[in-house]
Amino acid sequence: MTDIDPSIPKSERILDAAEELFARHGYDGVTLRQIAHQAGVDVALANYHFGKKTELFEATFFRRAQIVNDLRRKSLEELQSRKGDAISVEDIVTAFLRPMQALQLSGDRGWQNYCALVAYINSSSVWGKELMHSNFDTLISHYIAALRVALPDTDLAKLHWCYHYLSGALTLTMANTGRIDRLSEGLCQSADFQTAYDLMIPFVVAGFERICQQH
Repeated sequence: MTDIDPSIPKSERILDAAEELFARHGYDGVTLRQIAHQAGVDVALANYHFGKKTELFEATFFRRAQIVNDLRRKSLEELQSRKGDAISVEDIVTAFLRPMQALQLSGDRGWQNYCALVAYINSSSVWGKELMHSNFDTLISHYIAALRVALPDTDLAKLHWCYHYLSGALTLTMANTGRIDRLSEGLCQSADFQTAYDLMIPFVVAGFERICQQH
């Protein structure tokens, strides 16, 4: 059990513990008892605040999703206010990705755990479709709409495929698995979020422009 900060409300400690454990071990690899132990509370209290494990899992995912959505919404609204219909694909992709980069660079361990949890859920056939849809898709539809303005002649199916590839690249970056560290024999570091996002943006933009401008 990690050090317990008694100044943090017990409900928040439960969510923090659940976030870390679910991110590390997945839904099936964690019990409510383990979460309660790490949070320094009785398992009955975890049940009292959040109900079954499924409900705690969803509450854990929902908590920071609202913050992510607010940051991305503000980023897109500021962009549209400054540039109107003159926004570029690069502008939109940057507005979408930079908030996540800032969160991963913040040094907040909670955000590191949450980003890994999002990556786990986004790549899960069990959890991904519904949880990602209910938490993120409304705002993502606004980004898709902005991309349609920047790429007015594109085939809509191709646009969604390109977003799918963007989501995959982002998911692997958020997961911070260390895979690129070993593959590159230390030349690259998966925790180097500055480089990861700085390179991901032009990579993704080139893909959108190459695919979506084909006729």
